Amino acid sequence: LQTLCHTSQLLSRSLSAVVLKPPETLTDQSLSSLTAPHPLTSLIPSRSFQTSAISRDIDTAAKFIGAGAATVGVAGSGAGIGTVFGSLIIGYARNPSLKQQLFSYAILGFALSEAMGLFCLMVAFLILFAM
Repeated sequence: LQTLCHTSQLLSRSLSAVVLKPPETLTDQSLSSLTAPHPLTSLIPSRSFQTSAISRDIDTAAKFIGAGAATVGVAGSGAGIGTVFGSLIIGYARNPSLKQQLFSYAILGFALSEAMGLFCLMVAFLILFAM
C-alpha cells in the first residue's frame, strides 16, 4: 500500500509538472516521464486465498438448506392445483351447462399454479448447481 501511494504521488507530481509548464517547454522527455516503468497492478501484493474444510462444509449446508426452502413452493403449487380442480368439480356440479367455460378457467388456473411450482423448482436447482 505504501508503494502504491508513493507511486501515485510520483505520477501526480509528474503530471502537474508537465501540465503546468508553458507549451514551448514541453518536450518528448517530459511527456515520457508520465509513463510508469511497470503497471500499477504489479505493485499490489497478491494473496492466495484458501477455503478451509469447515467453511466449505458450511457453504454446502447453506446450499442444501436454501434449496430445500425453495422446494417448499412446490407443495404450495400442488395445493393450488388441487384447489383449482376441486372448485371445477363443485362448479360443474352446481351448473353443468357452464362445463366448457369452467374447464377453460380451470386449465388457466392449473397452468399458473404449475408455473409457480416450476419456478420454485428452478430456483432450487440454481441454488444447488449454479452457486
